[in-house]
Amino acid sequence: MSKSRVNALSDGVFAILLTILILEFQPETIKPGSLNQVVLHQTPLFLMYILSYFYVGTSWLFHHDYFQYVKRTNRTLNVLNLLVLFAVTLVNYAMVLLIEALSDGNTSDIRLAFIVYDLVALLISFSFLLLYRYLEHHPELQTVERSGITSHYERIRLDPARSVSIYLLSMIATSFSNLIAGILLVAGVVFHFIAYLRFSRVVHIATNEKTDNLTK
Repeated sequence: MSKSRVNALSDGVFAILLTILILEFQPETIKPGSLNQVVLHQTPLFLMYILSYFYVGTSWLFHHDYFQYVKRTNRTLNVLNLLVLFAVTLVNYAMVLLIEALSDGNTSDIRLAFIVYDLVALLISFSFLLLYRYLEHHPELQTVERSGITSHYERIRLDPARSVSIYLLSMIATSFSNLIAGILLVAGVVFHFIAYLRFSRVVHIATNEKTDNLTK
């Protein structure tokens, strides 16, 4: 399978997922003078939509830059890519559970919803970790040599594992505080974006290095 077909499938999955997130905003019958109550009731929905959109969007950016680093694919890489896509599509399910739990305000339901979202986030980070390691051990699939960017790459190679650790801490925190669990979940999503920026910088350095070598 060509790299372009893999990218086309992946972009399609991300596009559909980003679209269906907004479909959770269901119309409600609004009585005159009650709009403020409806908006207030939908606050958890709006907050979780922002978080989930940001999370999925960052995952797409990660995926896009990662495949700039890929020269060609093989069967194993295609399977790992499908695992990433599967994990990311679960975000919508986790988001809906957390919205319902936060709207109802039941402590035990919120705890379980946080655990489910953490599990999905953990699976996403773990799947990206597998992609990192596979490409790391198969230089023949890479577009650039790592010789000139090793020092930069070594600083980011454990970022997916760090994400996994944050989500594990969030799951543990649910046993004594949903508030701390929620803060750690948000922190994990923010770190996911920071990790993307770090990875993107390494890809940029590698691309510039390759261009400089070709012009010499």
